[in-house]
Amino acid sequence: DLEILVLQELDKLDKTGQLVTDISTIIQVDVNQFAGIEYDEFAVRVAEVAMWLIDHQMNVKVSNTFGQYFVRLPLKKAAKIVHGNALRIDWEELISKEKLNFILGNPPFVGKQLQNADQKADMNHVLGDIKGAGVLDYVTAWYIKASEFIQNSLIRCALVSTNSISQGEQVGVLWQELYQKYKIKIHFAHRTFSWSNEAKGNAAVHCVIIGFGLEDIDNKRIFDYADIKGEPTERRVKNINPYLTEGNDLIILKKIKPICNVPEMIKGSQPTDGGNLLMNDEEKEQYIRQEPAGEKFIKPFISADEFLNNKRRWCFWLTEIQPKELKQLPLLLKRVEAVKEMRLASSKVATIKWAQFPTLFTENRQPETDYVLVPRVSSENRKYIPLGFFNKNIIVSDTCIAIPRGSIYHFGILTSEMHMAWVKYVCGRLESRFRYSNTIVYNNYPFPENITDKQKQTVETCAQTVLDTRVKYPDSSLADLYDPLTMPPDLLKAHQKLDKAVDLCYRPQPFTSELNRIEYLFELYEKLTAPLLPTSKQKPAKRKNPQ
Repeated sequence: DLEILVLQELDKLDKTGQLVTDISTIIQVDVNQFAGIEYDEFAVRVAEVAMWLIDHQMNVKVSNTFGQYFVRLPLKKAAKIVHGNALRIDWEELISKEKLNFILGNPPFVGKQLQNADQKADMNHVLGDIKGAGVLDYVTAWYIKASEFIQNSLIRCALVSTNSISQGEQVGVLWQELYQKYKIKIHFAHRTFSWSNEAKGNAAVHCVIIGFGLEDIDNKRIFDYADIKGEPTERRVKNINPYLTEGNDLIILKKIKPICNVPEMIKGSQPTDGGNLLMNDEEKEQYIRQEPAGEKFIKPFISADEFLNNKRRWCFWLTEIQPKELKQLPLLLKRVEAVKEMRLASSKVATIKWAQFPTLFTENRQPETDYVLVPRVSSENRKYIPLGFFNKNIIVSDTCIAIPRGSIYHFGILTSEMHMAWVKYVCGRLESRFRYSNTIVYNNYPFPENITDKQKQTVETCAQTVLDTRVKYPDSSLADLYDPLTMPPDLLKAHQKLDKAVDLCYRPQPFTSELNRIEYLFELYEKLTAPLLPTSKQKPAKRKNPQ
Protein backbone atom coordinates (compact mmCIF):
# COMPACT_ATOMS: atom_id res chain seq x y z
CA ASP A 1 0.00 0.00 0.00
CA LEU A 2 2.76 2.44 0.93
CA GLU A 3 4.72 1.57 -2.20
CA ILE A 4 1.67 2.26 -4.40
CA LEU A 5 1.23 5.68 -2.75
CA VAL A 6 4.90 6.50 -3.39
CA LEU A 7 4.64 5.44 -7.04
CA GLN A 8 1.51 7.56 -7.45
CA GLU A 9 3.38 10.60 -6.11
CA LEU A 10 6.32 9.94 -8.44
CA ASP A 11 3.84 9.60 -11.30
CA LYS A 12 2.42 13.05 -10.46
CA LEU A 13 5.89 14.53 -10.46
CA ASP A 14 6.45 13.18 -13.97
CA LYS A 15 3.37 15.17 -15.15
CA THR A 16 2.75 12.58 -17.87
CA GLY A 17 -0.75 11.66 -16.82
CA GLN A 18 0.06 7.95 -16.82
CA LEU A 19 2.85 5.58 -15.93
CA VAL A 20 4.82 4.80 -19.07
CA THR A 21 7.40 2.58 -17.35
CA ASP A 22 6.75 -1.15 -17.20
CA ILE A 23 5.34 -1.49 -13.68
CA SER A 24 6.99 -4.87 -13.16
CA THR A 25 10.43 -3.23 -13.33
CA ILE A 26 9.82 -0.81 -10.48
CA ILE A 27 7.64 -2.73 -7.99
CA GLN A 28 10.05 -3.77 -5.24
CA VAL A 29 7.99 -5.03 -2.31
CA ASP A 30 7.65 -8.81 -2.39
CA VAL A 31 6.67 -11.61 -0.01
CA ASN A 32 10.25 -12.77 0.51
CA GLN A 33 10.91 -9.55 2.44
CA PHE A 34 8.75 -10.91 5.27
CA ALA A 35 9.94 -13.40 7.88
CA GLY A 36 8.20 -14.77 10.93
CA ILE A 37 8.23 -17.27 13.78
CA GLU A 38 5.10 -19.08 14.95
CA TYR A 39 4.72 -21.68 17.69
CA ASP A 40 1.67 -23.40 16.20
CA GLU A 41 2.47 -25.41 13.06
CA PHE A 42 -1.01 -25.10 11.54
CA ALA A 43 -0.84 -21.32 11.89
CA VAL A 44 2.51 -21.38 10.04
CA ARG A 45 0.92 -23.10 7.05
CA VAL A 46 -2.04 -20.70 7.10
CA ALA A 47 0.34 -17.72 7.19
CA GLU A 48 2.34 -19.00 4.22
CA VAL A 49 -0.79 -19.26 2.10
CA ALA A 50 -2.13 -15.96 3.42
CA MET A 51 1.02 -14.14 2.32
CA TRP A 52 0.57 -15.41 -1.26
CA LEU A 53 -3.11 -14.42 -1.12
CA ILE A 54 -2.32 -10.87 -0.01
CA ASP A 55 0.41 -10.71 -2.68
CA HIS A 56 -2.21 -11.61 -5.29
CA GLN A 57 -4.62 -8.98 -3.93
CA MET A 58 -1.91 -6.33 -4.09
CA ASN A 59 -0.97 -7.33 -7.62
CA VAL A 60 -4.61 -6.77 -8.63
CA LYS A 61 -4.53 -3.39 -6.89
CA VAL A 62 -1.35 -2.42 -8.79
CA SER A 63 -3.01 -3.44 -12.06
CA ASN A 64 -6.12 -1.36 -11.33
CA THR A 65 -4.14 1.64 -10.04
CA PHE A 66 -1.69 1.95 -12.92
CA GLY A 67 -3.67 0.41 -15.77
CA GLN A 68 -1.10 -2.29 -16.42
CA TYR A 69 -1.68 -6.00 -15.93
CA PHE A 70 0.68 -7.15 -13.18
CA VAL A 71 1.03 -10.69 -11.88
CA ARG A 72 3.82 -12.81 -10.37
CA LEU A 73 3.54 -16.30 -11.79
CA PRO A 74 4.82 -18.85 -11.26
CA LEU A 75 5.21 -18.31 -7.51
CA LYS A 76 8.95 -18.30 -7.00
CA LYS A 77 9.24 -16.38 -3.73
CA ALA A 78 7.68 -16.95 -0.31
CA ALA A 79 7.70 -15.45 3.14
CA LYS A 80 10.15 -17.25 5.41
CA ILE A 81 7.88 -18.41 8.24
CA VAL A 82 9.49 -20.77 10.72
CA HIS A 83 7.72 -23.19 13.03
CA GLY A 84 9.33 -22.85 16.44
CA ASN A 85 9.73 -21.03 19.74
CA ALA A 86 10.64 -17.37 19.11
CA LEU A 87 12.43 -17.17 22.47
CA ARG A 88 14.77 -20.04 21.54
CA ILE A 89 15.43 -19.29 17.85
CA ASP A 90 18.23 -17.00 16.65
CA TRP A 91 16.27 -14.31 14.80
CA GLU A 92 19.16 -13.46 12.51
CA GLU A 93 18.94 -16.91 10.97
CA LEU A 94 15.64 -15.76 9.42
CA ILE A 95 16.77 -12.44 8.02
CA SER A 96 19.92 -10.35 8.09
CA LYS A 97 19.91 -7.42 10.51
CA GLU A 98 21.30 -5.20 7.73
CA LYS A 99 18.17 -5.82 5.65
CA LEU A 100 15.69 -5.60 8.52
CA ASN A 101 13.57 -2.50 9.20
CA PHE A 102 10.73 -3.55 11.47
CA ILE A 103 9.91 -6.21 14.06
CA LEU A 104 6.22 -6.69 14.84
CA GLY A 105 4.89 -9.10 17.42
CA ASN A 106 1.85 -10.33 19.30
CA PRO A 107 3.46 -12.55 21.97
CA PRO A 108 1.37 -14.87 24.19
CA PHE A 109 -0.41 -13.14 27.08
CA VAL A 110 0.63 -15.31 30.03
CA GLY A 111 0.86 -13.77 33.51
CA LYS A 112 3.58 -14.73 35.95
CA GLN A 113 1.27 -17.02 37.95
CA LEU A 114 0.00 -18.88 34.86
CA GLN A 115 3.32 -19.78 33.21
CA ASN A 116 3.92 -23.51 32.77
CA ALA A 117 7.31 -25.17 33.30
CA ASP A 118 8.39 -24.70 29.66
CA GLN A 119 7.45 -21.01 29.72
CA LYS A 120 9.31 -20.46 32.99
CA ALA A 121 12.34 -22.10 31.39
CA ASP A 122 11.97 -19.74 28.39
CA MET A 123 11.85 -16.77 30.75
CA ASN A 124 14.97 -17.93 32.55
CA HIS A 125 16.73 -18.52 29.20
CA VAL A 126 16.05 -14.96 27.98
CA LEU A 127 15.97 -12.94 31.20
CA GLY A 128 18.85 -14.77 32.86
CA ASP A 129 20.09 -12.90 35.91
CA ILE A 130 17.78 -9.87 35.71
CA LYS A 131 17.01 -8.99 39.32
CA GLY A 132 13.33 -9.42 40.20
CA ALA A 133 12.45 -11.13 36.90
CA GLY A 134 10.11 -13.49 38.75
CA VAL A 135 7.37 -10.82 38.72
CA LEU A 136 7.40 -10.43 34.92
CA ASP A 137 4.74 -11.61 32.46
CA TYR A 138 5.76 -13.92 29.60
CA VAL A 139 5.45 -11.15 27.00
CA THR A 140 8.35 -9.24 28.56
CA ALA A 141 10.83 -11.83 27.27
CA TRP A 142 10.09 -10.57 23.73
CA TYR A 143 11.00 -7.03 24.79
CA ILE A 144 14.36 -8.19 26.11
CA LYS A 145 15.10 -10.42 23.10
CA ALA A 146 14.08 -7.72 20.61
CA SER A 147 16.12 -5.05 22.43
CA GLU A 148 19.19 -7.25 22.48
CA PHE A 149 18.74 -8.14 18.79
CA ILE A 150 18.45 -4.55 17.50
CA GLN A 151 21.64 -3.26 19.09
CA ASN A 152 23.78 -1.16 16.69
CA SER A 153 20.90 -0.81 14.23
CA LEU A 154 17.98 1.46 13.32
CA ILE A 155 15.44 -1.37 13.46
CA ARG A 156 12.11 -0.36 14.97
CA CYS A 157 9.95 -2.70 17.03
CA ALA A 158 6.30 -2.77 18.11
CA LEU A 159 4.72 -5.38 20.37
CA VAL A 160 1.13 -5.95 21.41
CA SER A 161 1.16 -6.66 25.15
CA THR A 162 -1.06 -6.96 28.20
CA ASN A 163 -1.23 -3.58 29.93
CA SER A 164 0.26 -5.08 33.12
CA ILE A 165 3.79 -4.46 31.78
CA SER A 166 3.16 -0.71 32.04
CA GLN A 167 1.85 -0.89 35.62
CA GLY A 168 3.19 -1.63 39.08
CA GLU A 169 6.32 -3.56 39.96
CA GLN A 170 6.85 -4.95 36.44
CA VAL A 171 7.73 -1.48 35.14
CA GLY A 172 10.74 -1.11 37.42
CA VAL A 173 12.15 -4.55 36.66
CA LEU A 174 11.60 -4.53 32.88
CA TRP A 175 12.25 -0.93 31.93
CA GLN A 176 15.28 -0.42 34.14
CA GLU A 177 16.89 -3.22 32.10
CA LEU A 178 15.65 -1.82 28.77
CA TYR A 179 16.84 1.70 29.58
CA GLN A 180 20.14 1.04 31.29
CA LYS A 181 21.45 -1.99 29.40
CA TYR A 182 19.86 -1.60 25.96
CA LYS A 183 19.26 2.21 25.79
CA ILE A 184 15.72 1.79 24.45
CA LYS A 185 13.47 4.76 23.59
CA ILE A 186 9.69 4.51 23.25
CA HIS A 187 8.52 5.96 19.92
CA PHE A 188 4.76 5.49 20.20
CA ALA A 189 2.23 3.87 22.50
CA HIS A 190 -1.35 2.79 22.28
CA ARG A 191 -2.54 3.12 25.85
CA THR A 192 -4.96 0.57 27.34
CA PHE A 193 -7.64 -0.71 24.98
CA SER A 194 -9.88 -3.77 25.03
CA TRP A 195 -9.09 -6.40 22.42
CA SER A 196 -10.94 -9.63 21.70
CA ASN A 197 -11.24 -11.88 18.70
CA GLU A 198 -14.28 -13.82 17.53
CA ALA A 199 -13.15 -17.19 18.86
CA LYS A 200 -15.81 -18.88 20.97
CA GLY A 201 -15.44 -18.15 24.68
CA ASN A 202 -12.50 -15.82 24.12
CA ALA A 203 -12.38 -13.17 26.82
CA ALA A 204 -11.46 -9.58 26.05
CA VAL A 205 -7.96 -8.59 27.15
CA HIS A 206 -6.74 -5.16 28.19
CA CYS A 207 -3.81 -4.45 25.88
CA VAL A 208 -1.23 -1.84 25.01
CA ILE A 209 0.99 -1.54 21.96
CA ILE A 210 4.49 -0.13 22.48
CA GLY A 211 6.72 0.96 19.61
CA PHE A 212 10.42 1.33 20.42
CA GLY A 213 13.94 1.44 19.08
CA LEU A 214 17.43 2.77 19.84
CA GLU A 215 17.07 6.14 18.11
CA ASP A 216 15.53 9.17 19.79
CA ILE A 217 12.91 10.53 17.39
CA ASP A 218 11.13 13.90 17.51
CA ASN A 219 7.59 12.89 16.60
CA LYS A 220 6.58 10.57 19.43
CA ARG A 221 2.90 9.69 19.55
CA ILE A 222 0.48 8.54 22.22
CA PHE A 223 -2.88 7.03 21.27
CA ASP A 224 -5.49 7.51 24.01
CA TYR A 225 -8.72 5.54 24.30
CA ALA A 226 -11.50 7.46 26.06
CA ASP A 227 -13.57 4.33 25.40
CA ILE A 228 -11.35 1.25 25.65
CA LYS A 229 -13.53 -0.47 23.05
CA GLY A 230 -13.59 2.57 20.76
CA GLU A 231 -11.23 4.43 18.48
CA PRO A 232 -8.16 6.29 19.81
CA THR A 233 -7.21 9.94 19.63
CA GLU A 234 -3.60 10.73 18.75
CA ARG A 235 -1.39 13.36 20.35
CA ARG A 236 2.23 14.31 19.70
CA VAL A 237 4.50 14.41 22.72
CA LYS A 238 8.15 15.13 23.53
CA ASN A 239 8.73 11.88 25.38
CA ILE A 240 6.88 8.76 26.52
CA ASN A 241 7.73 7.04 29.80
CA PRO A 242 7.20 3.34 30.65
CA TYR A 243 3.80 4.12 32.20
CA LEU A 244 2.83 5.28 28.69
CA THR A 245 2.25 8.88 29.70
CA GLU A 246 4.03 12.00 28.54
CA GLY A 247 7.10 12.66 30.65
CA ASN A 248 10.72 11.78 31.30
CA ASP A 249 11.95 8.20 31.39
CA LEU A 250 11.24 7.69 35.06
CA ILE A 251 11.06 4.29 36.77
CA ILE A 252 9.40 3.88 40.15
CA LEU A 253 11.20 1.26 42.21
CA LYS A 254 10.49 -0.17 45.65
CA LYS A 255 11.42 2.12 48.53
CA ILE A 256 11.80 1.11 52.16
CA LYS A 257 10.83 4.56 53.51
CA PRO A 258 8.32 7.16 52.24
CA ILE A 259 9.71 9.93 50.03
CA CYS A 260 7.52 12.43 51.94
CA ASN A 261 7.28 13.30 55.63
CA VAL A 262 4.41 10.93 56.46
CA PRO A 263 4.00 8.00 58.89
CA GLU A 264 5.39 4.67 57.73
CA MET A 265 3.03 2.04 56.36
CA ILE A 266 3.49 -1.56 57.54
CA LYS A 267 2.11 -4.92 56.53
CA GLY A 268 -0.26 -6.60 58.98
CA SER A 269 0.52 -9.66 61.11
CA GLN A 270 0.62 -13.17 59.70
CA PRO A 271 -0.54 -16.08 61.89
CA THR A 272 0.67 -19.13 59.87
CA ASP A 273 -1.39 -21.20 62.27
CA GLY A 274 -3.47 -23.56 60.15
CA GLY A 275 -6.52 -21.69 61.42
CA ASN A 276 -5.95 -22.83 65.01
CA LEU A 277 -5.53 -19.33 66.48
CA LEU A 278 -8.49 -17.87 64.55
CA MET A 279 -12.26 -18.11 65.19
CA ASN A 280 -15.56 -16.89 63.80
CA ASP A 281 -18.38 -15.68 66.06
CA GLU A 282 -19.83 -19.15 66.61
CA GLU A 283 -16.46 -20.74 67.42
CA LYS A 284 -15.63 -17.92 69.80
CA GLU A 285 -18.92 -18.27 71.71
CA GLN A 286 -18.49 -22.03 71.92
CA TYR A 287 -14.95 -21.67 73.27
CA ILE A 288 -15.95 -19.09 75.91
CA ARG A 289 -18.78 -21.33 77.12
CA GLN A 290 -16.34 -24.19 77.62
CA GLU A 291 -13.32 -22.20 78.86
CA PRO A 292 -14.41 -18.72 80.04
CA ALA A 293 -11.03 -17.98 81.64
CA GLY A 294 -9.45 -17.82 78.17
CA GLU A 295 -11.69 -14.96 76.98
CA LYS A 296 -9.19 -12.30 78.02
CA PHE A 297 -6.75 -13.60 75.38
CA ILE A 298 -9.22 -13.17 72.52
CA LYS A 299 -9.01 -10.06 70.34
CA PRO A 300 -10.85 -8.93 67.22
CA PHE A 301 -8.99 -9.91 64.03
CA ILE A 302 -9.46 -7.90 60.83
CA SER A 303 -8.49 -9.11 57.37
CA ALA A 304 -9.32 -7.51 54.03
CA ASP A 305 -12.29 -9.88 53.64
CA GLU A 306 -13.78 -8.97 57.02
CA PHE A 307 -13.13 -5.28 56.46
CA LEU A 308 -14.71 -5.07 53.02
CA ASN A 309 -17.60 -7.48 53.60
CA ASN A 310 -18.67 -6.50 57.11
CA LYS A 311 -17.72 -9.83 58.68
CA ARG A 312 -16.22 -10.55 62.09
CA ARG A 313 -13.39 -12.80 63.14
CA TRP A 314 -11.38 -13.28 66.30
CA CYS A 315 -7.93 -14.51 67.25
CA PHE A 316 -6.04 -15.72 70.29
CA TRP A 317 -3.40 -13.08 70.98
CA LEU A 318 -0.97 -14.77 73.33
CA THR A 319 2.01 -12.41 73.40
CA GLU A 320 1.70 -11.91 77.17
CA ILE A 321 0.25 -15.22 78.34
CA GLN A 322 2.07 -16.82 81.27
CA PRO A 323 3.05 -20.51 81.05
CA LYS A 324 0.97 -21.25 84.16
CA GLU A 325 -2.09 -19.58 82.60
CA LEU A 326 -1.75 -21.60 79.40
CA LYS A 327 -1.46 -24.85 81.37
CA GLN A 328 -4.79 -24.04 83.05
CA LEU A 329 -6.54 -23.66 79.66
CA PRO A 330 -6.56 -27.17 78.14
CA LEU A 331 -8.67 -26.24 75.06
CA LEU A 332 -6.38 -23.35 74.24
CA LEU A 333 -3.33 -25.52 74.89
CA LYS A 334 -4.70 -28.05 72.42
CA ARG A 335 -4.95 -25.32 69.78
CA VAL A 336 -1.37 -24.25 70.48
CA GLU A 337 -0.20 -27.85 70.06
CA ALA A 338 -2.00 -27.99 66.72
CA VAL A 339 -0.18 -24.82 65.61
CA LYS A 340 3.14 -26.44 66.48
CA GLU A 341 2.30 -29.62 64.54
CA MET A 342 1.13 -27.62 61.51
CA ARG A 343 4.37 -25.63 61.41
CA LEU A 344 6.57 -28.70 61.85
CA ALA A 345 4.81 -30.33 58.88
CA SER A 346 5.61 -27.36 56.63
CA SER A 347 8.06 -27.63 53.73
CA LYS A 348 9.39 -24.14 54.53
CA VAL A 349 12.42 -23.92 56.80
CA ALA A 350 11.32 -20.58 58.28
CA THR A 351 7.89 -21.98 59.24
CA ILE A 352 9.46 -25.05 60.85
CA LYS A 353 11.63 -22.78 63.00
CA TRP A 354 8.50 -20.95 64.19
CA ALA A 355 7.19 -24.25 65.58
CA GLN A 356 9.35 -23.35 68.62
CA PHE A 357 6.99 -20.42 69.29
CA PRO A 358 3.49 -21.86 68.76
CA THR A 359 1.76 -19.17 70.86
CA LEU A 360 2.92 -16.39 68.55
CA PHE A 361 2.06 -15.23 65.03
CA THR A 362 5.01 -15.88 62.72
CA GLU A 363 4.96 -12.19 61.79
CA ASN A 364 3.83 -9.79 64.52
CA ARG A 365 3.63 -6.24 63.25
CA GLN A 366 0.63 -5.11 65.27
CA PRO A 367 0.62 -1.29 65.58
CA GLU A 368 1.08 0.13 69.06
CA THR A 369 -1.27 3.01 68.20
CA ASP A 370 -4.59 3.36 66.41
CA TYR A 371 -4.11 3.06 62.67
CA VAL A 372 -5.44 3.62 59.18
CA LEU A 373 -6.15 0.33 57.38
CA VAL A 374 -5.72 -0.30 53.63
CA PRO A 375 -6.76 -3.66 52.12
CA ARG A 376 -3.87 -5.05 50.06
CA VAL A 377 -6.19 -6.30 47.28
CA SER A 378 -9.22 -4.38 46.08
CA SER A 379 -11.49 -4.51 43.03
CA GLU A 380 -10.40 -2.42 40.04
CA ASN A 381 -14.05 -1.50 39.49
CA ARG A 382 -14.20 0.72 42.58
CA LYS A 383 -13.59 4.40 42.05
CA TYR A 384 -11.93 4.53 45.48
CA ILE A 385 -10.17 1.89 47.57
CA PRO A 386 -12.10 1.80 50.87
CA LEU A 387 -9.90 2.71 53.85
CA GLY A 388 -10.75 2.64 57.55
CA PHE A 389 -9.66 3.64 61.08
CA PHE A 390 -9.06 0.96 63.70
CA ASN A 391 -8.22 0.68 67.38
CA LYS A 392 -4.79 -0.67 68.31
CA ASN A 393 -6.48 -3.63 70.07
CA ILE A 394 -7.90 -4.91 66.78
CA ILE A 395 -5.29 -7.25 65.29
CA VAL A 396 -4.65 -6.43 61.63
CA SER A 397 -4.04 -9.32 59.25
CA ASP A 398 -1.28 -9.53 56.65
CA THR A 399 -3.97 -9.19 53.95
CA CYS A 400 -4.04 -5.53 54.97
CA ILE A 401 -1.53 -2.72 55.39
CA ALA A 402 -1.64 -0.36 58.35
CA ILE A 403 -0.48 3.21 58.93
CA PRO A 404 0.20 3.58 62.67
CA ARG A 405 -0.35 7.18 63.74
CA GLY A 406 -2.17 7.77 60.47
CA SER A 407 -4.44 10.81 60.77
CA ILE A 408 -7.74 11.84 59.23
CA TYR A 409 -5.67 14.01 56.87
CA HIS A 410 -3.69 11.00 55.60
CA PHE A 411 -6.95 9.08 55.25
CA GLY A 412 -8.36 11.95 53.17
CA ILE A 413 -5.39 12.13 50.81
CA LEU A 414 -5.25 8.35 50.29
CA THR A 415 -8.96 7.95 49.62
CA SER A 416 -9.01 10.70 47.00
CA GLU A 417 -9.26 10.61 43.22
CA MET A 418 -5.73 12.03 43.09
CA HIS A 419 -4.27 9.07 44.95
CA MET A 420 -6.39 6.64 42.93
CA ALA A 421 -4.83 7.98 39.71
CA TRP A 422 -1.44 7.07 41.19
CA VAL A 423 -2.72 3.64 42.24
CA LYS A 424 -3.99 2.81 38.74
CA TYR A 425 -0.59 3.42 37.18
CA VAL A 426 1.87 2.40 39.88
CA CYS A 427 0.04 -0.37 41.73
CA GLY A 428 0.70 -4.02 40.97
CA ARG A 429 -2.19 -6.24 39.93
CA LEU A 430 -3.58 -9.57 41.10
CA GLU A 431 -5.41 -10.67 37.96
CA SER A 432 -6.98 -7.25 37.25
CA ARG A 433 -7.53 -6.23 40.89
CA PHE A 434 -5.37 -3.59 42.58
CA ARG A 435 -2.61 -5.05 44.75
CA TYR A 436 -1.63 -2.17 46.98
CA SER A 437 1.85 -2.15 48.52
CA ASN A 438 3.73 0.10 50.88
CA THR A 439 7.06 -0.14 49.03
CA ILE A 440 5.83 0.71 45.52
CA VAL A 441 2.61 2.71 45.97
CA TYR A 442 2.61 4.47 49.34
CA ASN A 443 6.33 5.09 49.90
CA ASN A 444 6.65 6.64 46.43
CA TYR A 445 3.46 8.70 46.53
CA PRO A 446 4.07 12.46 46.28
CA PHE A 447 1.91 13.97 49.01
CA PRO A 448 1.04 17.68 48.61
CA GLU A 449 3.83 20.10 49.47
CA ASN A 450 3.65 23.27 51.56
CA ILE A 451 -0.09 23.19 52.21
CA THR A 452 -1.73 25.75 54.46
CA ASP A 453 -3.50 24.97 57.74
CA LYS A 454 -6.76 25.93 56.08
CA GLN A 455 -6.22 23.49 53.19
CA LYS A 456 -5.37 20.70 55.62
CA GLN A 457 -8.40 21.45 57.76
CA THR A 458 -10.67 21.37 54.69
CA VAL A 459 -9.34 17.93 53.74
CA GLU A 460 -9.91 16.69 57.30
CA THR A 461 -13.47 18.05 57.39
CA CYS A 462 -14.34 16.46 54.04
CA ALA A 463 -12.72 13.15 55.05
CA GLN A 464 -14.76 13.10 58.25
CA THR A 465 -17.91 13.68 56.19
CA VAL A 466 -17.06 10.57 54.15
CA LEU A 467 -16.75 8.53 57.37
CA ASP A 468 -19.96 10.01 58.80
CA THR A 469 -21.86 9.21 55.60
CA ARG A 470 -20.74 5.58 55.73
CA VAL A 471 -22.19 5.28 59.22
CA LYS A 472 -25.67 6.02 57.82
CA TYR A 473 -25.63 2.58 56.20
CA PRO A 474 -24.91 0.13 59.05
CA ASP A 475 -26.37 -2.86 57.19
CA SER A 476 -24.28 -2.30 54.07
CA SER A 477 -20.72 -3.56 53.72
CA LEU A 478 -17.96 -1.40 52.26
CA ALA A 479 -18.08 -3.69 49.21
CA ASP A 480 -21.72 -2.60 48.78
CA LEU A 481 -21.05 1.07 49.51
CA TYR A 482 -18.17 1.28 47.01
CA ASP A 483 -19.72 -0.77 44.23
CA PRO A 484 -20.19 1.70 41.33
CA LEU A 485 -23.78 0.48 40.85
CA THR A 486 -24.87 0.64 44.49
CA MET A 487 -22.79 3.51 45.91
CA PRO A 488 -25.20 5.88 47.71
CA PRO A 489 -25.41 9.34 46.08
CA ASP A 490 -24.58 11.15 49.33
CA LEU A 491 -21.41 9.06 49.80
CA LEU A 492 -20.34 9.77 46.21
CA LYS A 493 -20.96 13.50 46.73
CA ALA A 494 -18.95 13.42 49.98
CA HIS A 495 -16.05 11.84 48.10
CA GLN A 496 -16.31 14.38 45.29
CA LYS A 497 -16.02 17.24 47.81
CA LEU A 498 -12.99 15.50 49.31
CA ASP A 499 -11.50 15.09 45.82
CA LYS A 500 -11.81 18.82 45.23
CA ALA A 501 -10.22 19.64 48.60
CA VAL A 502 -7.27 17.33 47.88
CA ASP A 503 -6.84 18.72 44.35
CA LEU A 504 -6.53 22.23 45.76
CA CYS A 505 -3.69 21.06 48.02
CA TYR A 506 -1.70 20.34 44.86
CA ARG A 507 -2.56 23.37 42.70
CA PRO A 508 -5.32 25.97 42.21
CA GLN A 509 -6.05 24.92 38.59
CA PRO A 510 -8.51 22.02 38.23
CA PHE A 511 -7.40 18.66 36.87
CA THR A 512 -9.29 17.81 33.71
CA SER A 513 -8.64 14.07 33.50
CA GLU A 514 -6.97 11.09 35.14
CA LEU A 515 -4.14 11.43 32.63
CA ASN A 516 -3.75 15.08 33.61
CA ARG A 517 -3.45 14.01 37.26
CA ILE A 518 -0.90 11.26 36.74
CA GLU A 519 1.35 13.40 34.54
CA TYR A 520 1.31 16.07 37.26
CA LEU A 521 2.10 13.47 39.95
CA PHE A 522 4.98 12.01 37.94
CA GLU A 523 6.46 15.51 37.59
CA LEU A 524 6.12 16.08 41.32
CA TYR A 525 7.64 12.66 42.01
CA GLU A 526 10.66 13.54 39.86
CA LYS A 527 11.07 16.82 41.70
CA LEU A 528 10.99 15.06 45.09
CA THR A 529 13.38 12.26 44.09
CA ALA A 530 15.58 13.94 41.48
CA PRO A 531 18.97 12.81 42.87
CA LEU A 532 17.70 9.23 43.30
CA LEU A 533 16.07 8.52 39.94
CA PRO A 534 17.61 5.84 37.69
CA THR A 535 18.12 7.34 34.25
CA SER A 536 19.51 6.28 30.91
CA LYS A 537 23.00 7.80 30.75
CA GLN A 538 23.55 7.35 27.03
CA LYS A 539 21.32 9.42 24.75
CA PRO A 540 20.75 7.66 21.42
CA ALA A 541 21.55 9.57 18.24
CA LYS A 542 18.68 10.98 16.22
CA ARG A 543 18.19 9.61 12.74
CA LYS A 544 19.20 12.29 10.23
CA ASN A 545 16.91 11.17 7.43
CA PRO A 546 13.88 9.47 9.01
CA GLN A 547 11.97 7.32 6.52
